[in-house]
Formats: sequence, C-alpha cells, structure tokens
Amino acid sequence: MNSTPTDSEVPAYLRGVAEDFERMGQEIASSTRDSVFEAVTSLAVERVPSARACSITTISHDRFVTAAATDEVARRADAIQYELGSGPCIDSIVEQAIYQPKDLAADDRWPAYGRRVVEQLGLRSMLSFRMSVESAGVIAGLNMYADEPDAFDEHDLAEGLLLTTHAAQAVAAAQLRERSENLQRALDSNRDIGTAIGVLMGLHRLTRDQAFDLLRIASQNANRKLHDVALDVIDSGTVDVTPRGRA
Repeated sequence: MNSTPTDSEVPAYLRGVAEDFERMGQEIASSTRDSVFEAVTSLAVERVPSARACSITTISHDRFVTAAATDEVARRADAIQYELGSGPCIDSIVEQAIYQPKDLAADDRWPAYGRRVVEQLGLRSMLSFRMSVESAGVIAGLNMYADEPDAFDEHDLAEGLLLTTHAAQAVAAAQLRERSENLQRALDSNRDIGTAIGVLMGLHRLTRDQAFDLLRIASQNANRKLHDVALDVIDSGTVDVTPRGRA
C-alpha cells in the first residue's frame, strides 16, 4: 500500500521546487501577463545558478520581441537573434523544440549568432524552451544564458521544463483574468450609458436616438470618453454640448 511521504522523506531539491512555485503562484495571483513573465525570469536565474541571465521572447505584430529580461545582457543576446533571424531562442519557438547549445563558439547551427554573442557578450551556452501558451493567444519562449561552455545539466533542463509549464498556466490564467475584467468594464460602461440615455429621455422628452446623439456630441466637444459623460448625466440630469474652449 502506497503512503504519502513525510516532509523529511521528500528530497530537499523537490521541497525547494515546490516552495518556489508556491511563492511564484502567490506573487502572480493577480498579475498581468507581463508581470508573470518578469516573475518567471527572476525565478529562473534563482533556481538555475549556472544561468547568468534569462529572458522571455514573444511574438508581437509578426515580430520577435523581448517581453521580460533579468538584465541588459539577455536583452542584447535576444536582439542579436532578432536581427539575424536565427538562433536557439527563435528556433525553439518556431520548431516547438528545446535547444541546448553547449558551446556557442563552435555550434555550426547558428555560426553567425554564436560568433557575435561570444565576442560581444561573453556568452558561451544556452537553454531555450518554447512555452505552450497558445490557448491564451501568446507564443513565447524562455531563454537562459551562461558564461561557461556546457554550463547546463539535466537538472537545469528539468528546472526549465517545470518553469515553462508553470509559466504557461500562469499566463493563460492572467490572460483569462484580463479578458474577464475587460468584459466586466465594457458591461459596466454600456449599463451606465444606457442609464444616462434613460435619464435624458425622461427629463427632456427625447427619443433614444436623440438622447444618444446628445451624449455623443457632448463627448466629442469635450474630448472626453462617452462613459465619463454618461456618469455626469446620471449625477446631474443635464448634458453640456458646448464645444471645448467656447464659453
């Protein structure tokens, strides 16, 4: 019969992983997508001592961009890949693969990239993962950079896989939360606009279309959001259609 291991029986490494992921989960419970990315990059360099720097690459408007990075070295290393259109980070995203170049100075898959990051940044090895967050409408990759050749081992590979899996779930949750909040704001705004239309119709004997036109004109003339004008109408029962700057 299987039994649940006690705390003393769980390897310290696994306890550390569990504690870190619990902490990250608490930190990002109400975060935006970009805040999640920042938390993941910070945790990556904390959990993987060999990593000098870490970044997350996403695709925005058909271009690769760095959504989060622990320092300028990671951003510059990413930028070189974007400029060349080739590198472990880009290929891991495009090919849905994991890449672990052990020596960028001698890896013939990315010779131009390897030469530049070695000469300009002193980086010698990498770990790149694709983050599976398509359900949230996000395509991303996690990149770890190191100063030494063959800096990453199987332990680091496992850490990276855990990070990308957890981050993907966190990003999806953040995206869902943002969409829900945006929908609620839209519903609240539409409700307030409808209430303001009703106020104008009742007080000034207007049709629905006439009341809405007054709100729209007031919004344009005052260069204010329609929702803000509607809130004023609800509070005062009046609408000011005087053009801005005119007495």
